[in-house]
Amino acid sequence: MLTVLYVLGLTAESMTAALAAGRQRMDMFGVMLIASVTAFGGGTVRDLLFGHYPLRWVDEPIFLAIVLGAALVTVLASFLMDYFRTIFLVLDAVGLSTFALLGAQVALELGYHPLIVVVSSVVTGVFGGVLRDVLCDRVPLVFSEELYASIAILVAVMYMGMLHFNLDETIGTQLVIVICLIFAFGLRLLAIFYRISLPVFEYQEREYVRDPAGRLTMWALNKAGVQRREMRRRSVGAPKAPRTPKDKSGQKKRKRKHRFELVDRGEYEYGDERASQNPPEEPRNSDE
Repeated sequence: MLTVLYVLGLTAESMTAALAAGRQRMDMFGVMLIASVTAFGGGTVRDLLFGHYPLRWVDEPIFLAIVLGAALVTVLASFLMDYFRTIFLVLDAVGLSTFALLGAQVALELGYHPLIVVVSSVVTGVFGGVLRDVLCDRVPLVFSEELYASIAILVAVMYMGMLHFNLDETIGTQLVIVICLIFAFGLRLLAIFYRISLPVFEYQEREYVRDPAGRLTMWALNKAGVQRREMRRRSVGAPKAPRTPKDKSGQKKRKRKHRFELVDRGEYEYGDERASQNPPEEPRNSDE
């Protein structure tokens, strides 16, 4: 049963990954690579961390062929994929439940601590999608969308709890697996339908003037004796306003306090510091 669900999960992961690669206008090699990384990324990272060899897709290449075939079908039938979005969500929930449970089983068979079992479940269920989003240059959806990694944690804890109370001997190992899969699958669908997610941490730094060159860089340049240039505000498309002579007594103090200015529209005008101290006089009108 787990093998069938594993194949369904691989198919769903590879097809959604192929669509993500298509949104980034990748060639066929990129599509196949993204699909393979998404489908096998979590299990591969887990096995490399735990020294669990051989890798399943290396020992059984049929799974790699299934992933590549699913990616190819997705490319050829991409115009139909919008109609199967609900099916993809359901299959993705099946894949998450299966991968998370398989990760917990592998860690338990190797005799690791319960905390490592939870880590193994999360890595197996989530890391493929994280790699997909990183390679597609976007923030991983695992970090900002509905419950996903939390479901892998819960299914691992639930599976270990049922084994701890010897329910595998009472009701059978297969029934324990089915209960854990139904729990994870149902929780994932509820999270999608009701948009249940973890609390979001948002921190907005107060606005203050930043040095585009970086303070460490300017410190190094000053130490090297390179004279800093002054940054002045300039309006785009407007004539330059005449400068008034500055108070030399307070000039150095003001420079230290206001080292530069940000321009509203993102454009800068650079000038020599010496030139800014002695601005050129505006030409007088002959009619005056």
